[in-house]
Amino acid sequence: MLENLFESSFDLSGLILCPVLGSIILLFIPNSSIRLIRLIGLCVSLLTFLYSLVLWIKFDPSTAKFQFVESVRWLPYENIHLYMGLDGLSLFFVILTTFLIPICILVGWSGMRSNGKEYIIAFLICEFLMIAVFCMLDLLLFYVFFESVLIPMFIIIGVWGSRQRKIKAAYQFFLYTLLGSVFMLLAILLILLQTGTTDLQILLTTEFSERRQILLWIAFFASFAVKVPMVPVHIWLPEAHVEAPTAGSVILAGILLKLGTYGFLRFSIPMFPEATLFFTPFIYTLSAIAIIYTSLTTLRQIDLKKIIAYSSVAHMNLVTIGMFSPNIQGIGGSILPMSSHGLVSSALFLCVGVLYDRHKTRLVRYYGGLVSTMPNLSTIFLSSTLANMSSPGTSSFIGEFPISVGAFQRNSLVATLAALGMILGAAYSLWLYNRAVSGNLKPDFLHKFSDPNGREVSIFLPFLVGVVRMGVHPKVFPDCMHTSVSNLVQHGQFH
Repeated sequence: MLENLFESSFDLSGLILCPVLGSIILLFIPNSSIRLIRLIGLCVSLLTFLYSLVLWIKFDPSTAKFQFVESVRWLPYENIHLYMGLDGLSLFFVILTTFLIPICILVGWSGMRSNGKEYIIAFLICEFLMIAVFCMLDLLLFYVFFESVLIPMFIIIGVWGSRQRKIKAAYQFFLYTLLGSVFMLLAILLILLQTGTTDLQILLTTEFSERRQILLWIAFFASFAVKVPMVPVHIWLPEAHVEAPTAGSVILAGILLKLGTYGFLRFSIPMFPEATLFFTPFIYTLSAIAIIYTSLTTLRQIDLKKIIAYSSVAHMNLVTIGMFSPNIQGIGGSILPMSSHGLVSSALFLCVGVLYDRHKTRLVRYYGGLVSTMPNLSTIFLSSTLANMSSPGTSSFIGEFPISVGAFQRNSLVATLAALGMILGAAYSLWLYNRAVSGNLKPDFLHKFSDPNGREVSIFLPFLVGVVRMGVHPKVFPDCMHTSVSNLVQHGQFH
C-alpha cells in the first residue's frame, strides 16, 4: 500500500513544479547569453509537455474518481489542505496548457531582443499557475491560483504588448477579471463558515438549501462569466488581444478563456445543481444573444486580431450552451470544442502574428492577394479558417455537433439560434479570408513579402495535425472523458 502511495504520489506535483524549477534555473543565467536562455526555456517546456503525455498514458478512463491524487496538510487549523487530482474533465486542459507554452516560447524566439529572459520566465510561471488551477481540488487554493494567473498575463500584455495603449489594455484586463472574482472569494468564505471545509470532494456530497445555492451560484457566476467572457462583460477581451504580443494572444485565447468554463464544470454545476437548473434559461438567453451579437460585430471589425477575438467570444458562448444542457451530449460536447478552440484560435492568432511581423499592421484594408506572394501562409490560414467555421473533418465540428444535439433536446429555439451563430461564423471566417488572401495585391502599402520560414512552419504543423487528428479520428477524446461526464450528469441530478 505504502509503495503504491509513493509511486503515484509525485506525478502531479512533478508536472506542476517542472516549469518552476526551469524559472529558478533561468534566474541564475546572465541576460547576455540569450541563446542558452531560450534553449533552457524551450527544453523545460517540452519536458513538461512530455510529462503531461505520460500522465495521459497512465490515465484510467474507466473510473470517474480523481486520479494521481496528492494531499498536503497546508493549514490544518482551518481544515484547508493542498489537494490535487485529475479526472476526465481536467486532463485535456492540462495537456493543452503544456502543449501551447513551448509554442509561445518559439513564437518569441527571434523577436524578443529585450528582456528575453523575463519573457520566458513569465510564460513558465504562467504555465505553472494554469496547470495548478486545473489540478486543484480545494476551493480556496483554486481561487488563489485562478487569480494568480492574472499577474504574469498582466506583465506579458503590459511589457511586451504591441502598441501605445497596451498599459490601458493590461489594466482593463486585470481589473475586470479581478472585480468579478471578489464575489467568488466571499462565496468561498461563506461555504467555509457553513461547512467547515473547502475540500471539493466533501462539498460535492454536501447539500445546500435552494436559496443558499442560488446566492452562491450568482457569486461564482460573477467570477466565471468575466473569464468566459459572456456578453455584457466581454469588453476586456478584444482590447487585451489587440495589445498583447502574439504569444500572449495564444495563451489568452487558448487557455485563459477556458478557466471560466472549467470553473462552471468543476464547481457551479456539480455543487449547486438546483441553482444550475434555475439559472439555465438565463444562461441560454445570455449565450444566444452573445453568439448572434458577437458574430455580427465581427463582420464590422477592421483589425485582424479583433475579428478573431470576437469570434472567440461566439465560440465560447456556444460552449456555455452545451455545458448547461443537462445531458451527456451537451456537457461532453462542450469539453471537445474548448480543446479544439484552443488549437484553432491559437493558429489564427499565429497567422496574424506572422503578417504583423512582416508588415507592422493588422488593418484588413492593407492586405489582399496574399495567395500569390505568401502561398504557404495562405494554405495554413485556409485550413485554420475552415476549422474556425466548423467544417466537417476538423476538430470544431466534432464538438459543436454534439452541443447542437444536446441543446436541441432541452430547448429547440436555443439550438436554432446557436446554429444560426455557426452560419454567421462561416460568413465572417470566409469574409476575413477572402479580404486578406484573395483579390488584388496592394503594392502601395505592402512591399516586401516573405513566406513563413522553417521555424514558423514548424510552429504551425502541430496545430494542423492536432485539428485534423481530432476531426478525423476523435474517439480517443470522448473515451477519456465519458465516465467523468456521465458522473457529472448524474451528480447534478439532471433528469
